[in-house]
Amino acid sequence: MRTTEDLARLLRELRRRDARRRGGAELTYRELAAATGWSHGIIGGYLAGRVLPPTDRLDVLVRLLGAAPAEQGALATARDRVEEGRRPAPPLPPAPTTPVPRQLPADVPAFTGRTARLAGLDGVLDGTGPRAALIAGTAGVGKTALAVHWAHRVAARFPDGQLYVDLRGYDPRQPVDAGDALAGFLRGLGVPATGIPAATAERAACYRTAVAGRRLLVLLDNASTAEQVRPLLPGTGTCVVVVTSRDALAGLVARDGVHPVHLGRLDRADSLTLLRRLAGPGVPAGTASLIAERCAGLPLALRVAATPHFAGDLHDRPDLDAFDAGGDPRTALRSVFSWSLRQLSPAGASAFQLLGLHPGRIVDAAATAALAGVPPPAGRAMLDEVARAHLVEPAGAGGYGMHDLLRAYSVDLAGQLTGDESQAALDRLAAHLLHTATLAAATLFPHDHPGGTGASTVDTPERAQRWLDRERATLVALSRTHAAVDLSRVLWRYLEVGGHYRDALTVHTAAAAHDDADAHTNLGAVHWLLGDHHLAKVHFGRSLCWHRSTGDTAGEARATARLALVHERLGDHEEAAARLRDALAMYRAAGDRHGEAAQLLNLGFTYQRGNDYAKAETQLRCAVNLFAELGDRRLEGYALGNLGAVESLTGRHDQALAHLRQALANCVAAGDRGGEGSAHGTIGAALHRAGQHHRALGHLRRALALSRATGECGLEVETLNTLGDVLLATGRQDAAARRFAAARALAERTGDRHGLAGALDGQERSAGRHLSTARR
Repeated sequence: MRTTEDLARLLRELRRRDARRRGGAELTYRELAAATGWSHGIIGGYLAGRVLPPTDRLDVLVRLLGAAPAEQGALATARDRVEEGRRPAPPLPPAPTTPVPRQLPADVPAFTGRTARLAGLDGVLDGTGPRAALIAGTAGVGKTALAVHWAHRVAARFPDGQLYVDLRGYDPRQPVDAGDALAGFLRGLGVPATGIPAATAERAACYRTAVAGRRLLVLLDNASTAEQVRPLLPGTGTCVVVVTSRDALAGLVARDGVHPVHLGRLDRADSLTLLRRLAGPGVPAGTASLIAERCAGLPLALRVAATPHFAGDLHDRPDLDAFDAGGDPRTALRSVFSWSLRQLSPAGASAFQLLGLHPGRIVDAAATAALAGVPPPAGRAMLDEVARAHLVEPAGAGGYGMHDLLRAYSVDLAGQLTGDESQAALDRLAAHLLHTATLAAATLFPHDHPGGTGASTVDTPERAQRWLDRERATLVALSRTHAAVDLSRVLWRYLEVGGHYRDALTVHTAAAAHDDADAHTNLGAVHWLLGDHHLAKVHFGRSLCWHRSTGDTAGEARATARLALVHERLGDHEEAAARLRDALAMYRAAGDRHGEAAQLLNLGFTYQRGNDYAKAETQLRCAVNLFAELGDRRLEGYALGNLGAVESLTGRHDQALAHLRQALANCVAAGDRGGEGSAHGTIGAALHRAGQHHRALGHLRRALALSRATGECGLEVETLNTLGDVLLATGRQDAAARRFAAARALAERTGDRHGLAGALDGQERSAGRHLSTARR
């Protein structure tokens, strides 16, 4: 672009594009004048190419016409070039008196992505006063690459030159002192050696004088402290400074007004793009995908992986030795990570090493304190230091995580601890996690875990739920230790209500290996939910025998009640009802009103399945009232749902739907995915009986999705059968037959007699409907 007309042509194209985006006409000169406060004539001059807009007016105009930040920067650069081209060439002096430094390193080959971060840096150009940005991020994430690439993009906007220094804040060599960096800058600006002061403060003053009024770009790479940077900040708004660091350097942001630019890892798409650009098209898609995953979005790792020497075993956990780039310490990941570690205090470095022992992906300040054996405030300080160095990254709700490569480095360091040190740290962590999980479970389910919590970080249902959800993977991993039995007793209701059946299977299987009676009850419950009724019966039987032999009446009552539900699912309703009456008597004798309410609920459900609707309704209304009195809204919802089912089966559709909608609301509020799915399924069945088939379908599809997400086979069979009934009623025989066939196959596999009977009946009816249609 050379002329004002060229610039005007771009402005007119922006105006047309803006109109297309808005779906209307182009903004008129009058509208543009009203929006800017300028005259119609000057607007016309800018768009016709008769007048070159001043820089500030061009910025206003292109923003008004919808230009993106990156486009604004490009147009500003283009405008400056037009202005420079219009100036008469100054007479050449006999020799240049002031050098123009061009110190930028070469641009990065195959630079990929980072569009938003480039736009953020472009925004710094439009600021006022000292303009500076800090690009911060973890080792190997591409901070220098971003800074250098952006600097080359905008270099033309700094006709007085570009200064660069590698401050070596994270380097095996000695970091560059601010005074030495200033001396190098002053020489680059033409100050003779004899004119460079000795003291750092005087050099900084001389530097500010030398750059005053000059349009310079200053790139301060690999800074480790604010003290390295502050003397190198110009005192003029005509210069722009970009700093890169692995540390957040919060002092620079707070005191010096430096704009923070956090640089995260590349996403999967950009990782694959960079890998293909570097390695060429010959890498198979599957191999490229696996390499990208192992490189954890780190551009440095991707660049190493694209070299011919790369020979890591991609099927194992990340091996840092595979990322050594032929022994170059500047690109070997282990060396690069170690430089970050050297900048930490002894406490911070110890914390990072201990994090390698943590069995989960997320860690918080309390867990860090437990691993280190220090009070919580000290643990917070240690984790904050590691976070400032970008060796961990925020993972929400106060937690932090590591990408796979940093975690591999931390695990390697943890392997250097003695066996006693490791075990002591893990014991402290297990004690902390178990204690907090116990408090969280008591907050969420006080009837199952009585005793209350008192003041803690998990003393509200919201906090307790967040903590358990965040730490679930860690707690499940911890069940492989001696803490398995305690974790089974603490987590059983949380895992059941949340629909985390596979995690529950892991925890309770580990606990049952210790021959714990409660663990067998919990394990049997999971097998029942997953449809393995015969194995559930085995575990409930073992639990029942052990509780009876030890005289544990509460444990015996719970195992008896759970075993009754297996008999119900296997079609033996009389045996199920008899065992539930036994459990009810035990709970009443113990004065356990919550247990009593639960067995009234189970009895009502069992009578319903046996088609004894009058008895079912009596038991269920008692359960509803008792749960309401006890304040258990979740199980009140279960009782209302079963009551609604009975009312629907006896033709009271309006009452049924009112109770069922309340049941759904209660289960959703409690985060009970199984209860939510059951409520949707029962609402769908009730709507079907009321003749509202199309409304029923939406609820049934939601129930089916939830049953499959949790793995609850009983709900899936029941929902498939109801879906078949609805589809049959709407004339879709083939679709109905497929649902009944799927229900039959699942019921036969799990031994669900009730579900199997419904599926067989549905298949017979769908076949009969086909035959009737054919005869007509």
